[in-house]
Amino acid sequence: MEVDSTAVPRRTTRQIFVGDVPVGGGAPITVQSMTITKTADVDGTLQQIYALAAAGADIVRCTCNETAAAEGLAQIVPRSPVPIIADIHHQYKMALAAMEAGVQGLRLNPGNIRRADHIRAVATEARDRAIPIRIGVNAGSLDPALYEKYGGATPEAMVESAKHEIGYFDEVGFDLIKISVKASSVPLMVEAYRQLSEVTDYPLHLGVTEAGPPPAGLVKATAGIATLLLEGIGDTIRYSLTADPVEEVRAGRQLLEALGLRERKNVDLIACPSCGRAEVDVIEIANRAMEAFEDRKLPLQIAVMGCVVNGPGEARDADLGIAAGNSRGHLFVKGQNVAVVPEDEMVDQLVEWAEFITEHGVEAALARVDLVKAAREAERDRARLLDDQGSDANHSAEKIVEIRKATAGGA
Repeated sequence: MEVDSTAVPRRTTRQIFVGDVPVGGGAPITVQSMTITKTADVDGTLQQIYALAAAGADIVRCTCNETAAAEGLAQIVPRSPVPIIADIHHQYKMALAAMEAGVQGLRLNPGNIRRADHIRAVATEARDRAIPIRIGVNAGSLDPALYEKYGGATPEAMVESAKHEIGYFDEVGFDLIKISVKASSVPLMVEAYRQLSEVTDYPLHLGVTEAGPPPAGLVKATAGIATLLLEGIGDTIRYSLTADPVEEVRAGRQLLEALGLRERKNVDLIACPSCGRAEVDVIEIANRAMEAFEDRKLPLQIAVMGCVVNGPGEARDADLGIAAGNSRGHLFVKGQNVAVVPEDEMVDQLVEWAEFITEHGVEAALARVDLVKAAREAERDRARLLDDQGSDANHSAEKIVEIRKATAGGA
């Protein structure tokens, strides 16, 4: 699946590089996450970084809150499969130490490092080393003066915080900048990014901070991030979930693929919500299929439908699908029936056919079977199911007669 050419045009931004990963300037929107290990635990942190990269993370952030963490970064960075950003809060010297350790980027919270000389010192060193900095504004940690000026955390206060930090960077000629204005309130976050996008062309990092655990956290984060992406705003994203960070990466990748903003690398499993027509447990089969495909890099859309009468037609655009009947399922490729399989083989057959299509293509898959024979078998199976269930459960013919009697003679 290619990037969707019909997607909303993206806001034009400058481009920076985090290591060898481009951000902004029309580059693919990147997915980020953050390790939850102690950075001084080099092996544990690297293990998590590799897991995040395998799940689709383009960039990973690690905390650098003490000297031991900076020393850990010196060992982590050269062994990492993706660029590493150091997360800095109150100690500006940790930013200097992280750059010495070789990180490819920094994240500074302007609400926590406020002394102008400290900010300029970090920006000067970053300028000389060509290391980008994210200005990470957070609604919960603004400069107290901004809370007082605006009467609390407002979009205007957050944008002013970012602009104030840019001013310090401008003084030393540093412009390798990306910006975030995160909040745990979705409406606040969305409006802050909208306002920020009107006053700067630096690339923007999107996120709803402290979104919480799934599923509520997924809903909140998606509501904020997707809203902005569909307006063309955003160059890199992070889901901030109270969960294994691998879940953040999976969510980010799935969102970008669903919006047509990144090329599909994993299965897009679509499934009907089930109904009274279903002859099998659609939810259970869909969950088993999701589990079976979870770690397979198969860039296909696969459908699990609960009705052999309507399923193949409703999911005709899927690369591959199964429509379940009474203890059996109709396997179809691009809407064409290719086999009728027993219920206990449905998921295994989906996996086998998906791997074949990925390797050999749809045409080769269709050439494996006698399509006319498969269609006839499927049609006979549908006819039997309709006969079993009753093709006119609503007795429409009788009802039509009664309707005509009731309306005869006009008003």
